[in-house]
Amino acid sequence: MPANLGPEYLAAEEEFRRAETVAERIAALEKMYAVLPKHKGTEKLQADIRRRLSQLRKESQKKGPARAAPFYLVRREGIGQIALLGPPNSGKSSLLRAMTHAQPEVAPYPFTTHSPTPGMAQFEDVQIQLVDLPPLAPDWVEPWVAQVLRRADHTLLVVGADDPDDLSEIEFIERQLEEWKLPRPRVMAVNKVDQPGGRDNFAVLAELYDGQYECLPVSAETREGLDELLRRCFQILDVVRVYTKAPGKKPDLTAPYVLKRGSTVLDAARHVHKDFAEHLKLARLYRRERPEDGLPVSRDYVVQDGDILEFHA
Repeated sequence: MPANLGPEYLAAEEEFRRAETVAERIAALEKMYAVLPKHKGTEKLQADIRRRLSQLRKESQKKGPARAAPFYLVRREGIGQIALLGPPNSGKSSLLRAMTHAQPEVAPYPFTTHSPTPGMAQFEDVQIQLVDLPPLAPDWVEPWVAQVLRRADHTLLVVGADDPDDLSEIEFIERQLEEWKLPRPRVMAVNKVDQPGGRDNFAVLAELYDGQYECLPVSAETREGLDELLRRCFQILDVVRVYTKAPGKKPDLTAPYVLKRGSTVLDAARHVHKDFAEHLKLARLYRRERPEDGLPVSRDYVVQDGDILEFHA
């Protein structure tokens, strides 16, 4: 019998792979076990997870001096973590200030950022964690930056439209990522387009890197393009928001459940409560634009962003 591991399990498995501490590994394994389908095809996998949990719990109970996590490890918050990388003076810290409530140091000289600085950006009814990092430049690269990038869900490349050396700086960053065996970002935020010549420089970059990056013109100073940039940050996280409603009542549209794209109605039910999912008989699908529909959907229906589900056990 096939295991049929869903997106929720695969996401928890990815959390386990990235975990740095015993506590994080235990939490990820517990989540893996909770969302793992329980049938004959997964018996060996269930036993393996239980064995690893037992070993880690014993390890966590061993006495000895507590080891603090490295200073550069930023605990994930919100629906996902996106790390900002770029050359010196590209305006990463200014973008973080403009898009979140964080207060990183902003100065006209390079290498202002020395340690990871997180901030929470509000996108509609969810929050996305942005992490500002020291710049990548031939003069100096903080070796621990690679670890932060590996743990992040995605990265965002930030360059300055006022920088005459932006092409060589982008090439250096690409070589550094290749050396670290890390993928390139999908989106390039071209900051400071409000500066003299900024729009012309953006047009050159957009044409030059067409097909390699999605280039977005932004300005931390005037806030131009920040709404679209935040929307793209949400989209590259590849998640969907699902809302729930009780029969005969209005839906709760204030606190969505966030799932990986490709999740099903059954995955959503497990997200609400694992025991509830086991007794799920059917679900009705509602949409904001047509709240009266309530169309019946199967357990394997792939949910879309904004779906409203009414579960029937």
